[in-house]
Amino acid sequence: MVNELTVIVLAAGAGTRMKSKTPKVLHEVAGRSMVGHVLGVVRALEPSRVVAVVGHQRELVAAHVAELDPDAVVAVQEEQLGTGHAVRVAVEALGEVSGTVLVAYADTPLLRVESLRDLLAGHTAAGHAATILSGVVDDPFGYGRIVRGGDGGVSAIVEENDGDEATRRITEINSGIIAFDAAFLADVLPRLTDDNAKREFYLTDTVGLARRDGLTVGAVVVADSSEIEGANDREQLAAIGRELNRRVLSRWMLDGVTIVDPATTWIDADAELAADVTLLPGVQLLGATKVDQDAVIGPDTTLKDCEIGAGARVVRSHANLAAVGPGAEVGPFSYLRPGTVLGKGGKIGGFVETKNASIGDGAKVPHLSYVGDAEIGEGTNIGAGTIFANYDGVNKHRTVVGRHAKTGSNNTFVAPVTIGDGASTGGGTVVRGEVPAGALAVSAGPLRIIEGWALAKRPGTPQAAAAETAGERSSSHAATSAGDPSVGESSPGATQS
Repeated sequence: MVNELTVIVLAAGAGTRMKSKTPKVLHEVAGRSMVGHVLGVVRALEPSRVVAVVGHQRELVAAHVAELDPDAVVAVQEEQLGTGHAVRVAVEALGEVSGTVLVAYADTPLLRVESLRDLLAGHTAAGHAATILSGVVDDPFGYGRIVRGGDGGVSAIVEENDGDEATRRITEINSGIIAFDAAFLADVLPRLTDDNAKREFYLTDTVGLARRDGLTVGAVVVADSSEIEGANDREQLAAIGRELNRRVLSRWMLDGVTIVDPATTWIDADAELAADVTLLPGVQLLGATKVDQDAVIGPDTTLKDCEIGAGARVVRSHANLAAVGPGAEVGPFSYLRPGTVLGKGGKIGGFVETKNASIGDGAKVPHLSYVGDAEIGEGTNIGAGTIFANYDGVNKHRTVVGRHAKTGSNNTFVAPVTIGDGASTGGGTVVRGEVPAGALAVSAGPLRIIEGWALAKRPGTPQAAAAETAGERSSSHAATSAGDPSVGESSPGATQS
């Protein structure tokens, strides 16, 4: 289609209407920055070179571009003197250009690669000096209008304030995305002037100069005009995010994913789902989350950069950088922090927090526990209310629980701790060292009853008053029982066990 293609991505604007310390093009939708979406689309065209023009907060934007696309050339626009000036800066950074040059904008994350391919194909086939990606909209107010001549080509781009009534009724608008013949672009850029109210060099002035040179300019209408919408403020960013999410959800549903309530489901662009996954209401799949077939996620669950195995179930939980094995269960109300790995058929139950923990196949942490810096062997059951005390105030330490161990409720494992295969611990036990394989560890002493403690140690408190009242009732009952020989005896016919 295009023998040699150079893509210039304009990312130098300040984006003052965002009212943010973050550069406009670094604001995220669907898990990627706006410029990240655009770089991904233009790279799919397999261009010879990509140039990103940066200006406002250049260090942040340039570093982000380099991270996303290390092969991209970064050109610095020292002063933001208009789109024409930005393209000239890009061409100067390259030294020379040939073939076709495509100019795109970093704040158009809805742009599809198919639309750019159509633009380039139309440009090449017609042999135009320039070809504009245009859109037809119901309300063109504020946009530059595409004015076509009798031959169907573009004769001018007229801005809103410069057009007469007839021009303002035109519904075909300029996106600013233009494919240029490289030789024409190199010739025309030095001829642009800043003879306008803003004292800027406009790329759209190339249309008039091409026509003056007797060259043709074309326009290819994008099928969905939302693709060319930019985000200049937070409201527009949110609208673009909703549209992008709608597209993502539609694609996954067509690929065999059940999404019960699309209105409350959000999936980032880099997430991956297999067929027959079910997403219940209130689900967010963020980052590079992967969900395998037959897994059920939700309701009310957020997963970021997680891997969920086939047939797993995650209910009302939050997880980040965690892996859940096939057939495993998580939740409700669990928090899986980075480094959590739950094995096949394992369980992390209600109100459990895990961090940097490997929980083996079939192992269970069913209730109300904190498991940090731990390794739990296959088939082991951790009792309710267990705390893996991994931090001594200075350093983190690890706890290792072997295979098929059974630990009691309300245990505390003061790391570093090792509990052997098949070992057990009693309820309320505090483990501070090694429990051999098959052993039982019990740290609780005999129960002690200290009578009258509340009256002696908490006089004048509601606690003491309640204890005193209870004691009076007990004394009264004891006196009554002493005078009634039937009290404490079995009634005729009663059965005791």
